[in-house]
Formats: sequence, C-alpha cells, structure tokens
Amino acid sequence: MRKVCGVLAVVLLGLVACSDDKPAPAAPPPTTTQSSPTPPPAPDGLPRGGRVIFPKYQLVAYVGLPGSPALGPLDKDLDAKAAKLDKLSRAYAAGRTPLPVMELITVVARGSRGKDGLYRGRLDDAKIEQYLTVARKHKMLLLLDIQPGRAKILPEVKRLERWLKEPDVGLAFDPEWAVGPTQVPGRVFGHTTGAELDSIAAYLSGLVQANGLPEKVFVFHQLSPRIVTDEKALKPHPGVVTIKSVDGIGAHTDKLKTWTKLTTALPPSVHAGFKLFYTEDTRHGPLMTPAQVLALKPRPELVIYE
Repeated sequence: MRKVCGVLAVVLLGLVACSDDKPAPAAPPPTTTQSSPTPPPAPDGLPRGGRVIFPKYQLVAYVGLPGSPALGPLDKDLDAKAAKLDKLSRAYAAGRTPLPVMELITVVARGSRGKDGLYRGRLDDAKIEQYLTVARKHKMLLLLDIQPGRAKILPEVKRLERWLKEPDVGLAFDPEWAVGPTQVPGRVFGHTTGAELDSIAAYLSGLVQANGLPEKVFVFHQLSPRIVTDEKALKPHPGVVTIKSVDGIGAHTDKLKTWTKLTTALPPSVHAGFKLFYTEDTRHGPLMTPAQVLALKPRPELVIYE
C-alpha cells in the first residue's frame, strides 16, 4: 500500500503528514467562543435553482478552516476565494451546471485530550455563520466537515442540526480522524463502517423530509480501503445525495491507483468524488488538470481542492 496518507487536520499554520507506518500526532485547533447568531435568509431550494443535485450539477469545492492555510484555501479572504472557486468550477462544467461548494472544517481532530478528553475541537457558530453568509452571497453550497477524534460521529452531526436544517447546508465526514476510546488521532488511522455511514444518511434524510428541504449532500472522505468497512451496508435514503471523496495523495499515477481501488465496487447509490491537494500532490509533479480529472471513470461528480 502507498505510504503517503492524508494531511492531518491541524491549525495555526501547521501541517503534519502521516504514513501507514508512523502516523504523526495532531496539533490543537484554534480557541473559539460560543455564540448563537441567526443565519442569513435561506434560498428557495438549491443555491442555483431546483431541488435535485444530479445530474444537473457538477460540484467543485474548496476546503478550509479559519486561520489555517495548511488545510486549504478557505482560511481567509472568503469573498476573493469564492470568486476563484466560481471561476474554477466552470472548468468542470462538461455539459453540467457548475455548483461551487465551500467545505468548512467544523469539528477538527486534535492530538491533545481537551477538557472532555475527546481529542477534537469545535468551530463556533459565529464562524459557521460567516462562511454561510459568503456561500449565500455567491450562490454556493456549504458543507460542514466533521473530524470527530474520540467523539461519536452521530452526536456531532446532530449538534449541527440548526445548520443542517438549512436548504443549502450539507455534511462531510472524515473517518480517518474517527478513532477509538483509547486512541489518538494521527497516531493511528480512524475508521467507520457502512452501518455508521447509513445511520448518518438516515438522520439527514429525516431532516430533509421533516423540513421540506431540497436534496442534501452527504460526503464521506476515504483515503484507503481499511478506513471504511462493510460499505455495502450504506443504503440509499430519500433526499440524500451520498458521495465518496477519494482522497489519495501523490503523483498522478498513485492517485489513479487509489481511485481505481476505492471506486471499483462503489455501491450504486454512492456518487464518486475526487480530491486534489495543492501542496502534497505537487511535490510529486504538476496538479491534475480538470480535463484529466473529468477523464476518470466513473466521472467525479464532486471535485475538492485542499
């Protein structure tokens, strides 16, 4: 198996890589304060019209965390970054309507216990509102990304319910950073199961149906096969568009190998996504172009840049 793995969710300008043999510990997230702002007015349906994601739309995302450029472009200057993302998304149209996505790391894994011993930090509501405001200004989706550390994933998802009831807010889960009760994120690979993913999708489906929402995007990230077991237990759920983001890092050939490995047995109800890393990928050669990404089979219906 390829030795290079995903970038650890770290902040304060730090970047920690890990490998299958010696994963590195996580760094602490930024200190935040809690508040309960009222979100800006919601759109009627999806940000660029309609209530159904595919096959109309092609999703293209930037990922990030406030004040942490190591984790992707969405660290600051959000309006400028949104304009760049909008331009980039048009390069992926290929017969579809581009729909840009802002993926905000809302729960970040950390290498220290924290007050509750769960090895994760949470972004406060004021920051989420800030990103949602910019996303709505530019008619983009907002995804709330969770890296739960030792915390149980479903309670972390439900804690964000006030935001997930919005028609233009979806969810992303990075199980690489979902570890057991005696483990530390970054020292071991976390994992999830198809049954756990199914429970998240079922919860989101309940929100969609109870609140009359348009289709909601649910992304789960996967770096290697061992991070998700028994994927066939993940079933389709009304109103939820489930996407697997293949997060392989490295040279073009290595990324293709990871892509093939993780999409060959893709469940029929799961759409394909592909992640590009501005720093890690370009250590091994030029970043893959939109044409190269769109040539992948199956077509990546979500392309993420970190």
